[in-house]
Amino acid sequence: MVLYLTGDQLRINDIRDFLHEQATVEITEDALTRVKESRAIVERIIENKETVYGITTGFGLFSDVLIDPQQYNQLQVNLIRSHACGVGEPFSQEVSLVMMVLRLNTLLKGHSGATVDLVRQLQFFINQRIIPVIPQQGSLGASGDLAPLSHLALALIGEGRVYYQGQLLDSSDVLERLDRAPLKLQAKEGLALINGTQAMTAQGVVTMIEAEHLAFEVEWIAALTHQALRGITDAYHTSVHTVRNFDEQTDVARRMLDWLEGSTLTTRQGELRVQDPYTLRCIPQIHGASFQVFNYVREKLECEMNAANDNPLIFDEGDETLVISGGNFHGQPIAFALDFLKIGLSELANVSERRLERLVNPQLNGGLPAFLSPEPGLQSGAMIMQYAAASLVSENKTLAHPASVDSIPSSANQEDHVSMGTIAARHGYKILENVRRVIAIEAIIALQAVELRGIEGLSPKTREQYEALREIVPSITEDRQFHKDIEYVANYLQKSAYYDRACNL
Repeated sequence: MVLYLTGDQLRINDIRDFLHEQATVEITEDALTRVKESRAIVERIIENKETVYGITTGFGLFSDVLIDPQQYNQLQVNLIRSHACGVGEPFSQEVSLVMMVLRLNTLLKGHSGATVDLVRQLQFFINQRIIPVIPQQGSLGASGDLAPLSHLALALIGEGRVYYQGQLLDSSDVLERLDRAPLKLQAKEGLALINGTQAMTAQGVVTMIEAEHLAFEVEWIAALTHQALRGITDAYHTSVHTVRNFDEQTDVARRMLDWLEGSTLTTRQGELRVQDPYTLRCIPQIHGASFQVFNYVREKLECEMNAANDNPLIFDEGDETLVISGGNFHGQPIAFALDFLKIGLSELANVSERRLERLVNPQLNGGLPAFLSPEPGLQSGAMIMQYAAASLVSENKTLAHPASVDSIPSSANQEDHVSMGTIAARHGYKILENVRRVIAIEAIIALQAVELRGIEGLSPKTREQYEALREIVPSITEDRQFHKDIEYVANYLQKSAYYDRACNL
C-alpha cells in the first residue's frame, strides 16, 4: 500500500490503514511544487536581507534580535538542540511514526518554507521506519509541541536516537548504514519542523483509532452480559431511539439487536421483570453519547492533520508575498477535543464496570453463583477482578480532569497562554488503556456467566465471539492468576483495532 500525501486530504482511516499495511508514503507532484515555491520566497527574504521572525531573527523573547546572515543555518541547528529537552518515557513507535507523517503533510501545504531536501528526509525516515525516540513530557502545546518535535528533528540531522529494525540506535549510525547523509538544516527549517501540534495530534489520532474500535467491540461484550442477565430487548426497539433524534444512539440500539438476534436467553417486557437496570436498558443512550464524542473529535483531528500550523506562515498572493507571524501552533482546539475524548472514553468503562458488578453480585445476577465462583467460599472466583475494574474506573476520573483549563506562561511572558494539549493527549491514551482493561474484565466475567447460563442459548453472532475468546481465556474451573487473562484479552482487543475482525469500521 502507498499513502499519497497532498497536504490537505489525510484522514484518520488513512493512518489506520497505513499502520496496518506497513505502507510507504509518496508525495504528489502538486505538493512538491508548493514546497519549492514557498522555499523560493524564503530565499528571496534572505537575499533581500528582510527582517522576518525565525528566518533572520531569534525566537520567542529574542524575536527582536537580528542574526548575522552567515549564521542563519546555525540558528536553526541551535534551535533544535536547545529545544530537545523532553523528559519521561518515549511515545510509542506508532505515535512517533504518525507524528512524522503529520509533520510531512503539513510541510506539503507550501506555507512553511521548507526545502525539498527536508521533505525527502522525512519521507525517507517514514518509509525506512527509522523512528525517532521522542520523550512524552515537556510540551506546553504552544508554541506547538516544541520539545517533542525537536527530538524528531534531531534524528533527521543525525543527532538523536532512533528505533530501527527492533534496535535502539544512534540516528547517525543508522544513516551511515543506509548510506544516507544527515539533513543540513537551512534557514527557517528548524522552526518549520517544531512549530506545530503534531505530537498531541498524532497521539490523539492513535487513541481515536483504538478508542472507536473498542467502542464497537464492547457492544458484543455487553450483548454477552445482556444474555447472562436475561436482559429485555424491548428497550432497543428502533421506535424508542428514533424519537430521541441522536443517530449514534439509534445505531447502537440497532447493532445491539443484531448481536442478540436468535438468542433464547433474552427476555421481553414483563416476562421476568418489567424493566432492566440502566446499565442494560440505556446501553444505546450511554454508548451512543460516546460515539457522538468520537465523531466530534475525529472532525477536529482531521482538520488539524491537514492544517498549516507553524509560524511564520508564507503566502503567495500573486502580486505580493506575505510572511505573517501568527498563532496556528496554539493547540487549544485539539486540547479541548482531546479532553472531551477522555470523558467519552471514561464513560465506556464506568458503565462496563457496573455491568460486570451485576454479573458477580449474587443479589443482582439472577441466580448465578456469587462471584461466579466454582466453589463459593473456598474459591473467590471473579471477586477481585471487580475490584481491579473499580480501581481503573476511579483512576480514570482523575485522569479525565481537563488539561486545557490550565496554563503557565513561558518565554518570559512572550508566550503567556498555552494549551496543555499534549498532556490531554497523553492522559487520553492512559484512560484508553484503563478502559480496555475494564472491558477485558467484563468480557472474561461475561464469558463465564453465559457458560453457567447455557451457551446453547446464545445468539449465533455472540456464540462466534464466545468461541473465539475461549481460545484465549479458558473457563474458570478454579482460582488462578487472572491478571494474565486480563492482559491477554486487552491485547486481543487492541490488536483488533488495526484489522477488521469483529467489526466493520
